[in-house]
Order: sequence, then C-alpha cells, then structure tokens
Amino acid sequence: ALEKKVKSKLGEKVGLPCCHEIESSDSLHNYRVYWQKNTMEVVLAYAEGKEISKDKRYMNRAEMDDRNFTLWISPVEILDNGPYQCVVQHLRSSQNPSVVCGETVTLFVTADFSKPNITTRVTEISCESTEMVVTCSSYGGFPKPEISGTLNNESVVWNVSWVSESSLSPYSVTGTLQLNVTKDVSFTCSVESNGFTKSTSLLLKKTNDCVVPVVPPSYNVITASSIIIIIFLLAITLAARYLSRHVCSRCCKPQDSVEEGVKECTKTPMSSKVTSETSSV
Repeated sequence: ALEKKVKSKLGEKVGLPCCHEIESSDSLHNYRVYWQKNTMEVVLAYAEGKEISKDKRYMNRAEMDDRNFTLWISPVEILDNGPYQCVVQHLRSSQNPSVVCGETVTLFVTADFSKPNITTRVTEISCESTEMVVTCSSYGGFPKPEISGTLNNESVVWNVSWVSESSLSPYSVTGTLQLNVTKDVSFTCSVESNGFTKSTSLLLKKTNDCVVPVVPPSYNVITASSIIIIIFLLAITLAARYLSRHVCSRCCKPQDSVEEGVKECTKTPMSSKVTSETSSV
C-alpha cells in the first residue's frame, strides 16, 4: 500500500484520493468500497452502488465520488486529522470478491494562528539600561506550534508554554523573554506551525528618563553648617566692637576713669585760650 499526504485548513473542503477508478464500461454496482479512519472507524461504505454505512460524526460532511471513489469532507474539523484507508473490492461473484486495492492517505489539518501580539513590561530603569520582560502570544492554531524571535537579526531563546484542551484541539502559545535594553533595538516574534508562519515586529526603546534623585543633607551636615554660621556672626560682632574701642582710644588719652576721660576730651585746650586773649589786647 502506498501512503499519500494531504493538507487542509480548518473549515475548508478537502478530497482524499482513492487507489482505483471505475472504467467507463464498468459500474459502481460491481464494487464494494470502504473508507476507514485509523483502520478501525468506518467513515462510510458502499456496496452494489448504495451507501450502506456512515459514521455519525461525518453525517452531512462526507460524500464519495462514484467514479474515482474520492472521499470529500467539508467543512474540515481538527478531529478529522489522521490516516484514512480506501479499500476497494470487485464483486466478480458475491461469494468471492477480489481486493482491487488498498491505499492509505494521511490528512493533516491545520488552523491559522492569530498574528503574534507583543507586549512589554519594564521591571527596572537605570541611566545605563532598561530591564524589561517581553511577552509574545498567539492562539487558535493547530497543530502545536514553535515560537522564535530575533533581536537586531540575532536569534533569541524563548521560555515557551502551550495551552490546549487535548492533542486534537486548538493551541494557545505564549513566550516570555527577559531583556536588558541599552539602546533602541528591533524585535521580531514568529509563530510557525506545519509550514505556516506569522510574525510581528516591534521597536523596543530604551527609556530615556534618567533622573538622579536629590539626596537631602544629613542631620550632622545641617548642625555643622549652623555652628559655622553662628561662629561667623559672633566673630563679626566681636570685631566690630574691637574696632570701635580702638578708634576711641586714639582720639582720647587714657584717664583714671571713664568719666574723667570724657571730660578731658571735651575740655578746650589752655594754650588756645591764652592765645585768644592776647590777640584781643
């Protein structure tokens, strides 16, 4: 038996080819045709030109071409994914039907993932760099995807997690990455599944806010500054008093008491008085 592969997207119509085609001189009434899935489940069966069996899951979704026995499925579901076998028998006699062919064809069902969504969360900022967590997520696709990324065209490794109800259910995928951004960089996230890839790009910018906090002076600094200012003011006051006394001592002779000193300074000199009287005579 030869194995063939057919790919189809979720919701589309797909045809699975069989290994035999009826000649124009022959009739479907002379054949038995079985379409089986996983060699156990009978999708549908024909005998002597009539449909004799059909799986309820394929009801109103599957039909067979009566000339080349192609199995058509529409719309395709993820559960349709897997191997199918077409078995054809020719009824030369009802007691001794001969097997004409048996062929396996594998259906690969794919579902497109959503366009990756990139989000960032800043965890720490410094003057030199910005620490951030980058998250890339996508959902609704099948089969299980791979996630990759580039930073300025250099590959990066993700911490990836997948969510799915079962092995035959749509997947959601999330990748996280911790970055230390020292300058503006170009970032790309890609989600690939069964040969189909979707990507999103984002320009990551280093945060330019770099404010150095003003540290208030300590208590010791304030105390020392206050003492210096007080000493400076006292020095100025003492210096002013000293200068005023020094000037007074130069214009007055020292006396026994302050009161006598004041009188001596204010008394008119004797020589000046005698000279004045002589001039009058």
